[in-house]
Amino acid sequence: MKKLNSTKSIKMQEKRQKILECSLVLFAEKGYLNTPVRDIIDSSGFGTSTFYKYFKNKEDVLKTLLTEFLEQIITNVKDYYKKEEDLFIRFIETKRVIMDVFIQNKQLSEIYSRVAGISDGIDNCLKEFEDKLLLFTSKNIQYGIKQGFFHEVEVVPIAHGIIGIIKYAVYKWVVLKEISQDEMIEMVISFHKSLAIGLVKKR
Repeated sequence: MKKLNSTKSIKMQEKRQKILECSLVLFAEKGYLNTPVRDIIDSSGFGTSTFYKYFKNKEDVLKTLLTEFLEQIITNVKDYYKKEEDLFIRFIETKRVIMDVFIQNKQLSEIYSRVAGISDGIDNCLKEFEDKLLLFTSKNIQYGIKQGFFHEVEVVPIAHGIIGIIKYAVYKWVVLKEISQDEMIEMVISFHKSLAIGLVKKR
């Protein structure tokens, strides 16, 4: 019985993942607004009931994509923390880790950069994503302060600035196409090197 339940669970997960993958491709190709749920259903090869078994609507699909995206960022940063103990290097190089996740998810990066203002629901999705990233970033700065490594500073404005430069760099790369991947990373890293110099008490 356990094996049957396990097999069923895997198949359910595969169906959910297929719907997410098809949605991502369609959102990137046609734009979020121009992608009806019917197109997602047709592309997935599943029925209408299967789609609504996993997702309430199209916004729920985007929210799921953004949530998993954020989880990947946080997981990768935490993994990097296990390898690097120097807080100065960690503060700078974790941003490279974050930018690598954006690069590895170019389609979602473009969707993320384009969908703001489409609807209250989408803006709430983005706000939830950015609030979690803001909290994660703030905690990392607070840790440096508690360790006596960073100066006592107002953490939230700095965390907002960090997210702001990341969004700006991603937008210039994936939407405006004014900079390359390497230039995007360099923009973010150079900003954080300067910021780290100001934050650190002594090295």
